[in-house]
Amino acid sequence: MSTRPSHPTPTTDVPLVAASFGSKISQFNALTKPRVIQLIVFCALIGMVLAVPGLPTLAHVKLAAIACLGIWLVAGAAAAFNCLVEKGIDARMKRTAWRPTAKGELSDLQTLLFSALLCAAGSWLLYVWVNPLTMWLTFATFVGYAVVYTVILKPLTPQNIVIGGASGAMPPVLGWAAMTGQVGPEALILFLIIFLWTPPHFWALALYRVEDYRKSGLPMLPVTHGNEFTRLQVLLYTIILFAACLMPFVYGMSSWFYLFWAVVLSLGFCGYGFALWRSYSDALARKTFRFSLIHLSLLFAALLVDHYLF
Repeated sequence: MSTRPSHPTPTTDVPLVAASFGSKISQFNALTKPRVIQLIVFCALIGMVLAVPGLPTLAHVKLAAIACLGIWLVAGAAAAFNCLVEKGIDARMKRTAWRPTAKGELSDLQTLLFSALLCAAGSWLLYVWVNPLTMWLTFATFVGYAVVYTVILKPLTPQNIVIGGASGAMPPVLGWAAMTGQVGPEALILFLIIFLWTPPHFWALALYRVEDYRKSGLPMLPVTHGNEFTRLQVLLYTIILFAACLMPFVYGMSSWFYLFWAVVLSLGFCGYGFALWRSYSDALARKTFRFSLIHLSLLFAALLVDHYLF
């Protein structure tokens, strides 16, 4: 009796191919750090909304949608490039070991091409359909995060988060430039708020992930200067941030509605910072990190509501 090798039937081939394709899509999507990108686009959208007096026209809505897509693409490209550069570090950290580059599921070439494609597509979209200023500012943000922060600052100095925070604070400026073709003082106030918010946000995370960062070799502040010093820095930054959060009201960008929520949210963040400074626990550091996300999201949401209703 002759034996012949069995071949998969078409009905079994199709699900396997579909599953493999779906897995690749999921891996590439993970490279863009979707949850981070959502916050970036949200902050850019706030800049767009505040730049337009009163209710937006259909033309404003169309322009904002295109600008959001372009910013999303370039931000995703920067995140993918970050994953490529830090794949070895990510593999040593429990928080990031699942990333496709760290697990070797995507090659360096695949990741680099994906990043280049997103950056080129987003830059073209912004240049042609929005304005050149927004494109160049967004591209500069890409370089600032992917190269200056990831390649140079992060492995060299414990102040990496402070200096590199400038890139993360750019989204409202990009949004403002998209709608007006210029960068106004209002956009710079929003930039300052995110710039000062970034250190206590990330240092709270680094406090309870300190062993991960120690294994990775990155000179994060809790590793280089210790737990107590980092906690003091978190507290001091929340106090300085409190003052910055009042500036939209002082400058005349917002009314008492925003001021109320700015005070409440900032007092809450300072309260967490003070509690963390007085008595440390990993659980409290986690709560501080989570509240920092709530703080920024609700603060900008209050600006948005204030802009339309007051």
